[in-house]
Amino acid sequence: MSLKVVDNKSAEPVHKRNPGYPLDLDWIERVRMNRSALERRAGTIGARRTVKKDYQLAWLLKAITMIDLTTLNSDDTPGRVERLCAKARHPVRQDILDQLGATHLRILPGAVCVYHSFVDTAVRALEGAGIPVAAVSTGFPHGLAPVETKIAEIEASVKDGAKEIDIVIERGMVLRGDWQALYDQVKAFRKACGDAHIKTILGTGELATQTNVAKASLVCMLAGADFIKTSTGKEKVNANLVTSLTMIRMIRWFAEETGIEIGYKPAGGIATAGDALKYMALMKEELGNTWLQPHLFRFGASSLLTDIERQLEHGLTGHYAADYRQPMV
Repeated sequence: MSLKVVDNKSAEPVHKRNPGYPLDLDWIERVRMNRSALERRAGTIGARRTVKKDYQLAWLLKAITMIDLTTLNSDDTPGRVERLCAKARHPVRQDILDQLGATHLRILPGAVCVYHSFVDTAVRALEGAGIPVAAVSTGFPHGLAPVETKIAEIEASVKDGAKEIDIVIERGMVLRGDWQALYDQVKAFRKACGDAHIKTILGTGELATQTNVAKASLVCMLAGADFIKTSTGKEKVNANLVTSLTMIRMIRWFAEETGIEIGYKPAGGIATAGDALKYMALMKEELGNTWLQPHLFRFGASSLLTDIERQLEHGLTGHYAADYRQPMV
């Protein structure tokens, strides 16, 4: 079997980074979201015929390249992080790649995401692999630490070698409609990140309405966010297709107004290959193939890779392997 998959060894498309823009309160005030319409549209994703057979396997290989392979547990240890990084270096068993005719492709995750304490461990474990380390920061997961502490944490993670910083916003600012405070804080975080890319976690399950989600997305993008991200994975409600549609449409509107492409990262609860395919279909239909690249789309996930490997093996053999055949850590 030989799959037609984009060769990730080729040069990544030139991507202009978001320079940030002045806070436009008139634009924010114009933002409205119709939840019923969003739910109807989101309900069509996955209800129609999806990719099948070889095409599905190719999409799943592509999905691996857009995973932020993540461990954010209270009992994380350097050893666990090192094992996760070893998995990141070889995310798919060699025999599966051989049978798929995909050994010439660069199938590696988009990043490895860890707490600040383990950034140095991950950077050393991934040396030479070309896989960036992402650090969750700014009082993750609640975002309620003093601003000075948050900025110091960002700077420390960047100093240790993190190339991406996942910050969390203060949800209370959104619920109060204090857009200036949110803008100022995200802008300060962006400055502290320097050359490291900043992903802003909205904690969408705690923002009450889709209009709040949309407005928070816009404020973060105006403040210079490189990505907007749904959740920490620690909320009661994490990523879903309705909220994703809200955020994706704000990304599209922002691109239409500024010419700047902002990345999107759903996180929390995305555990199966079927989930991944739905989100990829949503991105393709709403934003086009341009966004199906690691510099513009990521999954925040800890167990997704295991199911994708099982599906790849099923596509080759017709049988589902036990989870231990694709151990994570």
